[in-house]
Amino acid sequence: MGGAGRIEGRVFLDGGWSTAAVSWEDGRISSVEPSGRDADGPLLVPGFVDLHCHGGGGADVMQAGEAVHQIARTHAAHGTAAFLATTMTAPLEEVEEALAAVARAMEKQGEDEAKILGVHLEGPFISPDQLGAQPPFAIPATVPLLERLCGLAPIRVITMAPEADPSGEVAAFLRGQGVRVQIGHTSAGFETSKAFILGNHGVTHMFNAMGGFHHRKSGCPGAALAHAEHAEIIADLHHADKGSILAARRAIPKLYAVTDATAASGMPDGAYKLGQYEVFRRDGTVRLASGGLAGSCLTMDGAFQNLVSIGLPPEEAALRTSTIAAAYVGAQDYGAIRPGARASFVAVAGDGGVQTVVHNGRMLR
Repeated sequence: MGGAGRIEGRVFLDGGWSTAAVSWEDGRISSVEPSGRDADGPLLVPGFVDLHCHGGGGADVMQAGEAVHQIARTHAAHGTAAFLATTMTAPLEEVEEALAAVARAMEKQGEDEAKILGVHLEGPFISPDQLGAQPPFAIPATVPLLERLCGLAPIRVITMAPEADPSGEVAAFLRGQGVRVQIGHTSAGFETSKAFILGNHGVTHMFNAMGGFHHRKSGCPGAALAHAEHAEIIADLHHADKGSILAARRAIPKLYAVTDATAASGMPDGAYKLGQYEVFRRDGTVRLASGGLAGSCLTMDGAFQNLVSIGLPPEEAALRTSTIAAAYVGAQDYGAIRPGARASFVAVAGDGGVQTVVHNGRMLR
């Protein structure tokens, strides 16, 4: 891990921004010492935590092999301290290969890689009527199958449609394993969605792949706004616009930002792989050949800056790009600037733009 170091900036302490020196040793914060001085230095916020990340740096989780290491390096350089490697709906053998590759990658990570916290299993237990950019390999869920998949890699979050588990037996099994069960990629109506949300944990990419919201047919989005405690939202301002993000923020106490990043994140415009599909980065979006959105090219530094640009104060943007997500999956080493936490944080300007990235006590940017 990185050696000793020190940086001074403004840290959010006791309800306000205070100038402080943050020191670290052997990859962990050793002290946070307020100086009592007013200054116009950078704001120091915790390293970002991304719970929905399919790829980056030209690599895709479903490629297995060494792809996850490339993804982890790419996102660390953009301020992500920790993330969940996120799968796609695919034939089971491909899902299993991806899970095994993530498990191997977790055993030995480089200091310049974002910490792989485990897996977000997005599919194949989704509705075939709400695939979004997922390939058409949706299947029903069973306990024996999930037992097998959980044995291949630590699954921390799963996206499921109620249609794939109508009895709720599989969701109950997963909760017992400590997996966060989220509703997503579903055509379920309000009452079914409400029951699933209240019985489980969260919502996957709010507003996307769950049908539209109408004031006489509110469906899954309405149930999430009315009843969800946690939900992720893709903060690229394409999957959800300013008004949608602000509405979800007001309704859902622990709304947090994700990237839904693809291999195109951190890369120039061009063609990339997303599971079995070829997708195209252009105009700040990633799209299928048909023109539909297919994940994003977002990185978490961009998500932070977007939240600030629509009016969130930096301290709240930090909560919604790091602290809430870290707590949601029990990642106690992340999400805060405090003694004992990982020395992974970013220095940002007043407009939310990232100036410096410290990761594991090493200056990456």
